[in-house]
Amino acid sequence: MATDALKDAVRMAEGRPVFVATADSDGLPHLACAKRLAAGPEGCVLVTEWFCPGTLENVTANPRVALVVWDEAADAGYQLLGTVEGLEETAVLDGHGAPAEGADVPQVRQRMVVRVEAVLDFCQAPHTDVAEQGPGPV
Repeated sequence: MATDALKDAVRMAEGRPVFVATADSDGLPHLACAKRLAAGPEGCVLVTEWFCPGTLENVTANPRVALVVWDEAADAGYQLLGTVEGLEETAVLDGHGAPAEGADVPQVRQRMVVRVEAVLDFCQAPHTDVAEQGPGPV
């Protein structure tokens, strides 16, 4: 059942990086890493990080994302396919730790609300990409 797989993915993400794949309006891909994936409102997950401007620009132009959590030692994980339904500011640094002139370091921690539409297994071993559709509450 997709709901169980989604719950397992959220549990697996504890203490592991979560990869966030986005693409701009032309389809150019971008990969980011987040530290936190949590259960959200029914069928959604919350991804929290100091996302770089490229990630935020991409989800504004093209809200479709793929999230990956993976246990390398067990070669087991999940790919969550979905749509960003919202961005929420959770903290602001206001210039704290700003680098040298010309560098652009994120100053706002964002939480992405992602509606999960499919849950796929993720591993290096040969596998199929058969999705478990329509997850319910996490």
